[in-house]
Amino acid sequence: MKKYLFFVMFLCFIIFSGCNNLSNNSNSDQNMAKEAVDEDTTEDNTNIGMQKGDKQADEADSETKIDNKTDRKVIYNADLQIEVQNYEQTFNNLDEEITELDGYIVDSNINEDEEDGSKNGHITARIPQEDFKSFIQTVEEGSSKVLESSTSGEDVTEEYVDLESRLKSKEVVEDRLLTFMEEANKTEDLLKISNDLAEVQEEIEALKGQINYLDDKLDLATVSIYMQEKNVALSGTGEGKLNTWEKTKQQLMKSINFLISAFSGIFIFIVGNLPVFILLGLISFIIYLITRRRTRNRKES
Repeated sequence: MKKYLFFVMFLCFIIFSGCNNLSNNSNSDQNMAKEAVDEDTTEDNTNIGMQKGDKQADEADSETKIDNKTDRKVIYNADLQIEVQNYEQTFNNLDEEITELDGYIVDSNINEDEEDGSKNGHITARIPQEDFKSFIQTVEEGSSKVLESSTSGEDVTEEYVDLESRLKSKEVVEDRLLTFMEEANKTEDLLKISNDLAEVQEEIEALKGQINYLDDKLDLATVSIYMQEKNVALSGTGEGKLNTWEKTKQQLMKSINFLISAFSGIFIFIVGNLPVFILLGLISFIIYLITRRRTRNRKES
Protein backbone atom coordinates (compact mmCIF):
# COMPACT_ATOMS: atom_id res chain seq x y z
CA MET A 1 0.00 0.00 0.00
CA LYS A 2 2.79 2.39 0.90
CA LYS A 3 4.64 1.49 -2.29
CA TYR A 4 1.59 2.23 -4.35
CA LEU A 5 1.05 5.60 -2.63
CA PHE A 6 4.70 6.53 -3.11
CA PHE A 7 4.49 5.63 -6.82
CA VAL A 8 1.40 7.84 -7.32
CA MET A 9 3.04 10.80 -5.59
CA PHE A 10 6.20 10.41 -7.73
CA LEU A 11 4.10 10.28 -10.90
CA CYS A 12 2.23 13.44 -9.93
CA PHE A 13 5.52 15.22 -9.22
CA ILE A 14 6.86 14.32 -12.66
CA ILE A 15 3.67 15.51 -14.40
CA PHE A 16 3.67 18.80 -12.45
CA SER A 17 7.34 19.45 -13.24
CA GLY A 18 6.74 18.85 -16.97
CA CYS A 19 3.76 21.25 -17.11
CA ASN A 20 5.77 23.94 -15.32
CA ASN A 21 8.69 23.61 -17.78
CA LEU A 22 6.31 23.86 -20.77
CA SER A 23 4.75 26.99 -19.33
CA ASN A 24 8.14 28.59 -18.73
CA ASN A 25 9.32 27.72 -22.24
CA SER A 26 6.14 29.17 -23.77
CA ASN A 27 6.51 32.40 -21.86
CA SER A 28 10.17 32.59 -22.81
CA ASP A 29 9.35 32.12 -26.52
CA GLN A 30 6.66 34.78 -26.36
CA ASN A 31 9.03 37.21 -24.69
CA MET A 32 11.71 36.52 -27.30
CA ALA A 33 9.23 37.02 -30.13
CA LYS A 34 7.97 40.23 -28.58
CA GLU A 35 11.51 41.51 -28.20
CA ALA A 36 12.24 40.63 -31.82
CA VAL A 37 9.12 42.47 -32.98
CA ASP A 38 10.03 45.45 -30.85
CA GLU A 39 13.52 45.46 -32.30
CA ASP A 40 12.16 45.28 -35.86
CA THR A 41 9.68 48.05 -35.16
CA THR A 42 12.38 50.19 -33.61
CA GLU A 43 14.65 49.58 -36.58
CA ASP A 44 11.86 50.41 -39.05
CA ASN A 45 10.99 53.58 -37.17
CA THR A 46 14.66 54.48 -37.12
CA ASN A 47 14.93 53.96 -40.87
CA ILE A 48 11.77 55.97 -41.48
CA GLY A 49 13.04 58.71 -39.26
CA MET A 50 16.36 58.71 -41.06
CA GLN A 51 14.60 58.87 -44.43
CA LYS A 52 12.43 61.74 -43.26
CA GLY A 53 15.44 63.46 -41.85
CA ASP A 54 17.36 63.00 -45.08
CA LYS A 55 14.40 64.30 -47.07
CA GLN A 56 14.02 67.33 -44.84
CA ALA A 57 17.75 67.90 -45.03
CA ASP A 58 17.65 67.75 -48.82
CA GLU A 59 14.74 70.18 -48.90
CA ALA A 60 16.54 72.49 -46.50
CA ASP A 61 19.71 72.26 -48.59
CA SER A 62 17.69 73.04 -51.73
CA GLU A 63 16.05 76.05 -50.11
CA THR A 64 19.42 77.19 -48.79
CA LYS A 65 20.93 76.95 -52.26
CA ILE A 66 18.15 79.16 -53.65
CA ASP A 67 18.25 81.63 -50.76
CA ASN A 68 22.03 81.89 -50.74
CA LYS A 69 22.31 82.12 -54.50
CA THR A 70 23.96 85.46 -55.25
CA ASP A 71 23.25 85.45 -58.99
CA ARG A 72 19.51 86.00 -58.99
CA LYS A 73 17.61 85.42 -62.22
CA VAL A 74 15.83 88.74 -62.88
CA ILE A 75 14.14 89.89 -66.12
CA TYR A 76 14.36 93.68 -66.56
CA ASN A 77 11.98 95.95 -68.53
CA ALA A 78 11.84 99.72 -68.98
CA ASP A 79 9.34 102.21 -70.43
CA LEU A 80 10.46 105.73 -71.38
CA GLN A 81 8.53 108.70 -72.76
CA ILE A 82 10.69 111.62 -73.91
CA GLU A 83 10.59 114.85 -75.90
CA VAL A 84 13.23 115.42 -78.61
CA GLN A 85 14.10 118.33 -80.88
CA ASN A 86 14.73 116.19 -83.97
CA TYR A 87 13.09 112.78 -84.21
CA GLU A 88 15.16 111.40 -87.09
CA GLN A 89 18.47 112.49 -85.57
CA THR A 90 17.56 111.01 -82.19
CA PHE A 91 16.43 107.75 -83.83
CA ASN A 92 19.73 107.46 -85.73
CA ASN A 93 21.72 108.11 -82.55
CA LEU A 94 19.78 105.44 -80.64
CA ASP A 95 20.17 102.97 -83.50
CA GLU A 96 23.95 103.43 -83.45
CA GLU A 97 24.07 103.10 -79.65
CA ILE A 98 22.00 99.90 -79.70
CA THR A 99 24.23 98.38 -82.39
CA GLU A 100 27.40 99.23 -80.44
CA LEU A 101 25.96 97.45 -77.38
CA ASP A 102 25.26 94.29 -79.45
CA GLY A 103 21.52 94.82 -79.07
CA TYR A 104 18.81 95.08 -81.70
CA ILE A 105 15.53 96.89 -82.43
CA VAL A 106 12.47 94.66 -82.21
CA ASP A 107 10.02 97.11 -83.81
CA SER A 108 9.59 100.82 -84.47
CA ASN A 109 7.11 103.21 -86.04
CA ILE A 110 6.83 106.93 -86.85
CA ASN A 111 3.89 109.31 -87.33
CA GLU A 112 3.79 112.88 -88.65
CA ASP A 113 1.34 115.54 -87.51
CA GLU A 114 -0.49 117.12 -90.48
CA GLU A 115 -0.90 120.52 -88.78
CA ASP A 116 2.61 121.38 -87.60
CA GLY A 117 4.64 118.61 -89.28
CA SER A 118 6.08 117.32 -85.99
CA LYS A 119 6.92 113.61 -85.71
CA ASN A 120 6.35 111.06 -82.99
CA GLY A 121 6.77 107.31 -82.66
CA HIS A 122 8.24 104.55 -80.55
CA ILE A 123 11.12 102.07 -80.50
CA THR A 124 11.26 98.68 -78.74
CA ALA A 125 14.85 97.50 -78.27
CA ARG A 126 16.63 94.53 -76.65
CA ILE A 127 19.73 95.55 -74.70
CA PRO A 128 22.30 93.34 -72.91
CA GLN A 129 21.39 93.27 -69.24
CA GLU A 130 24.76 94.57 -68.08
CA ASP A 131 24.23 97.74 -70.18
CA PHE A 132 20.60 98.22 -69.14
CA LYS A 133 21.06 101.12 -66.70
CA SER A 134 23.71 102.92 -68.74
CA PHE A 135 21.52 102.78 -71.88
CA ILE A 136 18.54 104.29 -70.02
CA GLN A 137 20.80 107.08 -68.77
CA THR A 138 22.00 107.71 -72.33
CA VAL A 139 18.43 107.97 -73.62
CA GLU A 140 17.42 110.41 -70.88
CA GLU A 141 20.50 112.59 -71.39
CA GLY A 142 19.92 112.72 -75.17
CA SER A 143 16.36 113.99 -74.79
CA SER A 144 15.19 117.56 -74.27
CA LYS A 145 12.72 116.44 -71.61
CA VAL A 146 11.84 113.15 -69.87
CA LEU A 147 8.06 112.90 -69.59
CA GLU A 148 7.93 109.45 -67.97
CA SER A 149 10.43 106.79 -66.94
CA SER A 150 9.74 103.44 -65.26
CA THR A 151 11.69 100.21 -64.81
CA SER A 152 10.59 96.81 -63.51
CA GLY A 153 12.19 93.47 -62.71
CA GLU A 154 10.72 89.96 -62.52
CA ASP A 155 12.56 87.44 -60.33
CA VAL A 156 12.40 84.00 -62.03
CA THR A 157 15.08 82.27 -59.95
CA GLU A 158 12.79 79.62 -58.45
CA GLU A 159 11.14 78.94 -61.81
CA TYR A 160 14.56 78.59 -63.47
CA VAL A 161 15.88 76.22 -60.78
CA ASP A 162 12.70 74.14 -60.97
CA LEU A 163 13.01 73.81 -64.75
CA GLU A 164 16.65 72.74 -64.48
CA SER A 165 15.78 70.16 -61.80
CA ARG A 166 12.96 68.73 -63.89
CA LEU A 167 15.22 68.61 -66.93
CA LYS A 168 17.88 66.63 -65.05
CA SER A 169 15.27 64.15 -63.80
CA LYS A 170 13.90 63.63 -67.30
CA GLU A 171 17.41 63.12 -68.69
CA VAL A 172 18.04 60.42 -66.05
CA VAL A 173 14.81 58.68 -67.12
CA GLU A 174 15.90 58.98 -70.75
CA ASP A 175 19.24 57.30 -69.99
CA ARG A 176 17.48 54.43 -68.18
CA LEU A 177 15.04 53.91 -71.06
CA LEU A 178 17.92 53.82 -73.52
CA THR A 179 19.62 51.19 -71.37
CA PHE A 180 16.41 49.14 -71.18
CA MET A 181 16.04 49.38 -74.95
CA GLU A 182 19.51 47.95 -75.49
CA GLU A 183 18.76 45.04 -73.14
CA ALA A 184 15.21 44.31 -74.38
CA ASN A 185 14.72 41.23 -76.55
CA LYS A 186 10.97 41.15 -77.10
CA THR A 187 9.25 43.30 -79.71
CA GLU A 188 6.49 44.25 -77.29
CA ASP A 189 9.03 45.52 -74.78
CA LEU A 190 10.83 47.50 -77.47
CA LEU A 191 7.59 49.17 -78.60
CA LYS A 192 6.59 50.04 -75.05
CA ILE A 193 10.03 51.47 -74.24
CA SER A 194 10.09 53.41 -77.54
CA ASN A 195 6.75 55.08 -76.74
CA ASP A 196 7.88 55.99 -73.25
CA LEU A 197 11.19 57.28 -74.60
CA ALA A 198 9.42 59.46 -77.18
CA GLU A 199 7.23 61.03 -74.49
CA VAL A 200 10.20 61.70 -72.23
CA GLN A 201 12.23 63.23 -75.07
CA GLU A 202 9.29 65.46 -76.00
CA GLU A 203 9.09 66.68 -72.40
CA ILE A 204 12.86 67.29 -72.41
CA GLU A 205 12.60 69.43 -75.54
CA ALA A 206 9.74 71.42 -74.00
CA LEU A 207 11.76 72.06 -70.84
CA LYS A 208 14.80 73.10 -72.87
CA GLY A 209 12.61 75.50 -74.84
CA GLN A 210 11.34 77.13 -71.65
CA ILE A 211 14.88 77.43 -70.28
CA ASN A 212 16.13 78.97 -73.56
CA TYR A 213 13.23 81.44 -73.48
CA LEU A 214 14.16 82.52 -69.96
CA ASP A 215 17.84 82.71 -70.91
CA ASP A 216 16.98 85.09 -73.76
CA LYS A 217 14.87 87.27 -71.46
CA LEU A 218 17.63 87.24 -68.84
CA ASP A 219 20.47 88.05 -71.25
CA LEU A 220 18.67 90.91 -73.04
CA ALA A 221 16.49 93.48 -71.28
CA THR A 222 13.54 95.07 -73.08
CA VAL A 223 13.38 98.87 -73.39
CA SER A 224 10.36 100.66 -74.93
CA ILE A 225 10.93 104.31 -75.89
CA TYR A 226 8.16 106.69 -76.99
CA MET A 227 9.54 109.86 -78.62
CA GLN A 228 7.64 113.09 -79.27
CA GLU A 229 9.24 115.78 -81.43
CA LYS A 230 9.07 119.36 -80.16
CA ASN A 231 11.26 121.49 -82.40
CA VAL A 232 12.22 124.89 -80.96
CA ALA A 233 13.98 126.63 -83.86
CA LEU A 234 14.66 130.03 -82.21
CA SER A 235 16.75 129.48 -79.12
CA GLY A 236 16.09 131.96 -76.30
CA THR A 237 12.87 133.29 -77.88
CA GLY A 238 9.92 133.47 -75.56
CA GLU A 239 6.60 131.82 -76.17
CA GLY A 240 4.87 135.19 -76.75
CA LYS A 241 7.36 136.17 -79.47
CA LEU A 242 6.93 132.83 -81.14
CA ASN A 243 3.17 133.37 -81.18
CA THR A 244 3.57 136.91 -82.65
CA TRP A 245 5.81 135.65 -85.43
CA GLU A 246 3.45 132.82 -86.20
CA LYS A 247 0.46 135.19 -86.27
CA THR A 248 2.36 137.57 -88.61
CA LYS A 249 3.12 134.79 -91.04
CA GLN A 250 -0.48 133.62 -90.92
CA GLN A 251 -1.82 137.15 -91.61
CA LEU A 252 0.60 137.63 -94.51
CA MET A 253 -0.49 134.35 -96.03
CA LYS A 254 -4.12 135.37 -95.61
CA SER A 255 -3.51 138.70 -97.46
CA ILE A 256 -1.71 136.98 -100.31
CA ASN A 257 -4.45 134.40 -100.57
CA PHE A 258 -7.07 137.18 -100.61
CA LEU A 259 -5.35 139.04 -103.48
CA ILE A 260 -4.88 135.84 -105.43
CA SER A 261 -8.52 134.95 -104.88
CA ALA A 262 -9.66 138.47 -105.94
CA PHE A 263 -7.61 138.50 -109.16
CA SER A 264 -8.66 134.94 -109.82
CA GLY A 265 -12.34 135.90 -109.42
CA ILE A 266 -12.00 138.90 -111.74
CA PHE A 267 -10.21 136.87 -114.37
CA ILE A 268 -12.81 134.13 -114.19
CA PHE A 269 -15.64 136.70 -114.39
CA ILE A 270 -14.17 138.42 -117.48
CA VAL A 271 -13.25 135.27 -119.38
CA GLY A 272 -16.45 133.52 -118.43
CA ASN A 273 -18.64 136.44 -119.58
CA LEU A 274 -16.56 137.35 -122.65
CA PRO A 275 -19.32 136.46 -125.20
CA VAL A 276 -21.74 138.72 -123.36
CA PHE A 277 -19.19 141.54 -123.26
CA ILE A 278 -18.54 141.15 -127.03
CA LEU A 279 -22.26 141.25 -127.78
CA LEU A 280 -22.77 144.32 -125.59
CA GLY A 281 -19.75 145.94 -127.22
CA LEU A 282 -21.16 145.37 -130.73
CA ILE A 283 -24.55 146.75 -129.71
CA SER A 284 -22.89 149.76 -128.09
CA PHE A 285 -20.78 150.35 -131.21
CA ILE A 286 -23.82 150.17 -133.51
CA ILE A 287 -25.73 152.58 -131.28
CA TYR A 288 -22.71 154.89 -131.29
CA LEU A 289 -22.55 154.84 -135.13
CA ILE A 290 -26.26 155.53 -135.49
CA THR A 291 -26.13 158.37 -132.99
CA ARG A 292 -23.08 159.88 -134.64
CA ARG A 293 -24.68 159.76 -138.10
CA ARG A 294 -27.82 161.48 -136.88
CA THR A 295 -25.84 164.16 -135.22
CA ARG A 296 -23.86 164.81 -138.43
CA ASN A 297 -27.04 164.97 -140.52
CA ARG A 298 -28.52 167.53 -138.19
CA LYS A 299 -25.47 169.73 -138.47
CA GLU A 300 -25.50 169.62 -142.27
CA SER A 301 -29.21 170.51 -142.50
